[in-house]
Amino acid sequence: MAVAHVGGCPYAVAMSDDGAAERAHAIFDPIAADYLRREGVDIGPMFGSEGLRIRGKVFAFVGYRDSLVVKVPAARADAIVSSGDGERLAVRERVMREWVLIGPERSDSWEPLMAEAYAYVDELTP
Repeated sequence: MAVAHVGGCPYAVAMSDDGAAERAHAIFDPIAADYLRREGVDIGPMFGSEGLRIRGKVFAFVGYRDSLVVKVPAARADAIVSSGDGERLAVRERVMREWVLIGPERSDSWEPLMAEAYAYVDELTP
């Protein structure tokens, strides 16, 4: 199983400083702007970063290694990892079963994965 380990470091510290964060946000931010126009969507803290939330629950953010991090159903996360398109997120050695990272090299999948994450968390959040 592919797992991205963060250890005890906040994502902001673990992110690269070679301009990759800016490139990641250049992809993420315009997509995020569309979600921010929706009822109940805002920005809030998540794992040392700021993420898109629906009714207070984060569904997507740019995090570790300047990757998109999304919350999807566990079976979907399994499929993403199995296909080689992403990695499981692990925080302090705890693998998060519904959180996956998708690197900037797969940025063409960010928008549809953010849509999946939004729909999933929207359904879970009263």
